[in-house]
Order: sequence, then C-alpha cells, then structure tokens
Amino acid sequence: MSKRVLMFILLFVSCNATANIIVDKTGVDEKDYIYDLHQCTEISTQVKKKDSSRSAVGTAAKGAAIGSAGKAIAGGSGTDGAKEGAAIGLGVGILSNSRNKRRDADNFEQDKQNVVKNCMINRGYVVLN
Repeated sequence: MSKRVLMFILLFVSCNATANIIVDKTGVDEKDYIYDLHQCTEISTQVKKKDSSRSAVGTAAKGAAIGSAGKAIAGGSGTDGAKEGAAIGLGVGILSNSRNKRRDADNFEQDKQNVVKNCMINRGYVVLN
C-alpha cells in the first residue's frame, strides 16, 4: 500500500471520528471533501472548554451553607442540626457540580460540531444535520 493511500485512509478515519455531520456528497470530489473536513475539524480545536473544576468547591460550600441554615431554620438543634444540614447541602452541591460538568462537556462537543458544520457550509457543502 502506498504512503499516499495510507495517508488518505488515516485522514478519512480521523475526520469521521471527530466530525459527526451529514453532508450531501452529490457531485463532490471525495478527496476535496476529506481535505476540507480535516481542515474544518482542525479549526474546531480552537473551541475553548469551560473549566468547571474551579467552581466545584464553591458549589459544594454554598450547598453546605444553605443546607446548614435550612436545617437550623427547620428546627434542627444546635451543632448537630448544622452538621446534618451541612452534610446534606454538601452532597447536593457536589451532585449539582457533577451535573454542570456533564452539561459543559456536552456544550463543548456541540460547539465543536457547530464549528465544523459552519465551516463546511462556508466551503459550499450541503450539510443535512
């Protein structure tokens, strides 16, 4: 197998693995399509991922504070009530942060897909999804 064919196959596989778009290839030269898709995929790597890790401690701390105050207001007794409320609030804060991280990861992938789609559209392709 020649180097050129091997590079073509590797480029094709890498482009299809990273870009989940459907393009009408009627009248499209396959080599041009693969080249353009590769370039658009490379451009999509410029999308910045939101860093949710810094907010994890803050979210958990807020949850603990709210839980502690809520337990005290609801009639929890002294330190034990505050500890119990803080523990519940901490758990809720951690779960909330986990949900936020998943949402941010989904948004990041969607943003990358949108960049690839827009890039391909701007290059004259008919993107169907």
